[in-house]
Amino acid sequence: MSKFATTGKRYLKDDRWHDDNGPLPDFPLEWDPPMTEDEVLIAARSDPDAQPMTAEQLARMRPLPLSTRIRWGLGLSRAEFSRRFGIPLDTLNGWERGKSEPDAGAVAYLKVIQAEPDVVGRVIANAAKPQAAE
Repeated sequence: MSKFATTGKRYLKDDRWHDDNGPLPDFPLEWDPPMTEDEVLIAARSDPDAQPMTAEQLARMRPLPLSTRIRWGLGLSRAEFSRRFGIPLDTLNGWERGKSEPDAGAVAYLKVIQAEPDVVGRVIANAAKPQAAE
């Protein structure tokens, strides 16, 4: 085990942080180099709360719908995403719950939102405004 591995509680002594092994390094450069892939796997397996997934568990996982990934990336609720981009909330709920799939046009629209959310939001907002008579 590294001499810098922290165990137990950390405490401040003489203006420097310590743990059961002694003083902790002041700068990241004093820490050990990054772990190798094998060391990461060993560390993960030693933590009962963070076990790596088995191949069976990975196979059972379903990917997040495109609309969910985009919405989460923008930090929006379903209602906000629906309102900002003019997608009916029931339609969005269906896509995200896996009850329906977006058609090709909707997938293309979602990809445009993903690429340029501010532009699409502005266009949708402007289209909703009543046009002045010329």
